[in-house]
Amino acid sequence: MFSLFRRNKVAPLLASAPSGFMQPACAQALLASPRRQKLLENIWQRASLSHPQFTDLYQGPLNRYAELVQQLPASQNHHHAHPGGMLDHGLEIVAYALKIRQTYLLPIGAPPESQSAQAEAWTAAAAYSALIHDLGKIAVDLHVELEDGKSWHPWHGPIKSPYRFRYMKGRSYQLHGAAAALIYMQILTPSILDWLSGFQELWSQLIFVLSGHYEHAEILGEIVVKADQASVAQELGGNPARALAAPKQSLQRQLADGLRYLVRETYKLNQPDGPSDGWLTQDALWLVSKPIADQLRAYLLTQGIEGIPSSNAPFFNMLQDQGVVQTNDQDKAIWKATIDNACGWRNTFTLLKVAPALIWGDPNERPSVFSGTVQVQTASTLEQVSEDQTSADPVSAPAITVEPVPSRPPTPDETAALLALLTDGESKLPPGTEACTDTSTQPISKTELGQEFMDWLKDGLASRRIIINDAKALVHTVSGTVMLVTPGIFKRYVQEFPTLEAQAKAQNLNAWQMVQRGFEKLKLHRKTGKSLNIWTCQVIGPRSTKQLRGYLLNNALTALSEMPFDNPSLNLVTETAEDCA
Repeated sequence: MFSLFRRNKVAPLLASAPSGFMQPACAQALLASPRRQKLLENIWQRASLSHPQFTDLYQGPLNRYAELVQQLPASQNHHHAHPGGMLDHGLEIVAYALKIRQTYLLPIGAPPESQSAQAEAWTAAAAYSALIHDLGKIAVDLHVELEDGKSWHPWHGPIKSPYRFRYMKGRSYQLHGAAAALIYMQILTPSILDWLSGFQELWSQLIFVLSGHYEHAEILGEIVVKADQASVAQELGGNPARALAAPKQSLQRQLADGLRYLVRETYKLNQPDGPSDGWLTQDALWLVSKPIADQLRAYLLTQGIEGIPSSNAPFFNMLQDQGVVQTNDQDKAIWKATIDNACGWRNTFTLLKVAPALIWGDPNERPSVFSGTVQVQTASTLEQVSEDQTSADPVSAPAITVEPVPSRPPTPDETAALLALLTDGESKLPPGTEACTDTSTQPISKTELGQEFMDWLKDGLASRRIIINDAKALVHTVSGTVMLVTPGIFKRYVQEFPTLEAQAKAQNLNAWQMVQRGFEKLKLHRKTGKSLNIWTCQVIGPRSTKQLRGYLLNNALTALSEMPFDNPSLNLVTETAEDCA
């Protein structure tokens, strides 16, 4: 079946081209990578058509799309910003759109026989809407120059000679949706449009999508928006299930993946000489509560996952709500138990209880069980942990009781569903990142801390774990350089390296302030006209009164590998800058 997409011989993607230019390639070469082949196979399976039908309705438009977008990116500094990003985003969003379309009976409210008769048309319309939704970017966001110095525009047809591109300065971020109307005929043939125009409700929604009016496109617009969110989330390091399924399911997967990685790859269990990160018994894995909360939170942030509670009480509640941990007889996430290694070491800890099957799918992979005992305290003496507890030392005083939101133990079906989510491979950290498991509190100089922060920042921007110029971003480009939003960017760093809290406490500082001072010590930032550190930016938009405050780098290349365009949504306000360091 999949030989439809494969050939024994494929022309090289990039033949010889003048320096600084890229050689255009045919669709066969552009779609030949294993990942793109896998996406094509996924689209084939969800389309459920015969070979000739699939070739006409899907393979043909996808081939024409590939030859039109070539190696162009989907954005400058956000999602799919790599060469070929537009093609990758196009294939991904079609696959997601077809998956989402399967959850609807279309047209909504029509008799079953009418829905059946129109099913293929609605499926194809969902795919075309998704494929074309960002296509206008190559018409209005990018300037493409050919080897002979002439400009190329997508209404000219596929690029035929070596080309290079740059992003247009001062471009409108809302224009590309409408600009798709200029070029969709390069993708959709007259015969396809003739076919779709025969379905009145579908046709009107498709026209709204192709002209960028998603607010009027009803169900097709909704499918495109959801599919786009899924593709962008996957590219930026999050979980595409967030956009495709209930928040509980996707968050559950993120938490379970992180927990499994930490336990299997970094944790020391059942240490014979006493203190450990956790203890495995026949029926449970017991993890010391504070370290696992800090390290799991840090891990999730390294994966680019946002929205994780910064304090432990709500974090424990979240683990409980998602069924990742097992609750005690008071329906709370925190257990108190005495660990005895039977060799003279005995201490009491606040713990989280996890099903071993969540960490090790194969029982044969589990380490040996703890040879000592784990004695759980009774309900009458059990006390909930305080989020202010700062170490995994033995519990020596009553902890503050924290009431979680109402919850219940996961049902067997929910547990099975959670385990099923883990079948597609082990969770790994991105290249160049490490889990924050070092518990050392050795002092570090301000200069060293500042340099470590800058190394982390540059790596995060390069790998796109730290997003830029987004509504929720902590890094923006303004006035020809980089703006670091304070205190947010420093708090983000501390969340990934929670062991800084202990050193900061010894200096009577907040950890983020300590990092901020380390950054200032490097003298990489630009001062205001009043010799102050902090600049203010006004967010441009209808009725917008929001301001961002932060540091401007002397040189953008300190953090980025190439000079970016300014964020058009920000305006530097120099006269109101204040020093809040």
